[in-house]
Amino acid sequence: MEPVVYVLLFITSVVGLTFIVERGFALRWRRVVPSDIEAAVESCQTPEDVPMLRRVCQQHNSPISRLLLLAAEHLDWPKAEAIDALQSRARQEVARLERGLVVLEIIVGIAPLLGLVGTILGMMTAFGNVGKAGQIDPAELAKGISLILRATLFGLLIAIPSLIFWSYYTKKVESVAVEMESLCDEFLRRQYREGVGNSKAKS
Repeated sequence: MEPVVYVLLFITSVVGLTFIVERGFALRWRRVVPSDIEAAVESCQTPEDVPMLRRVCQQHNSPISRLLLLAAEHLDWPKAEAIDALQSRARQEVARLERGLVVLEIIVGIAPLLGLVGTILGMMTAFGNVGKAGQIDPAELAKGISLILRATLFGLLIAIPSLIFWSYYTKKVESVAVEMESLCDEFLRRQYREGVGNSKAKS
């Protein structure tokens, strides 16, 4: 059974490393909130500037561009309804950014447990063999125990980096979510300023 635990630990480490690298690329700041989009939002002061913002968003496929395109499409709606639609889509985009983080969270929990299982199985085997032999060689027993404890060590070496990256990526998702909310709020506030959105709806 002990070799099976080591195989499971190896698979866990590969899965964890894969998601660490994948989320690292997916959560790059400029991939989620491109600088061109930020500049376009800053330049979008009036309804006449909205087509320019749309063109920039269409050129940069990103979570913030999809949110801004949705907001631009609903400018003829009442402001409260437009905000509700945007918030619903924003929750979907944040969920996409968090995809894979749950895997790292699971690895943080199961890797040490798998290591502990390997250690317990190894100890049971070692002491079972000692009981059958009827004699105890302290040197051999100590050597066996040191080898057995490697499973726990491997489990911790997998869990610790996973915990570090899970915490880092979780905070990063929160940061980019706040930035996206700020940009969308800035865009809507300017477009609905002095009843711009309502006047468009009447026309």
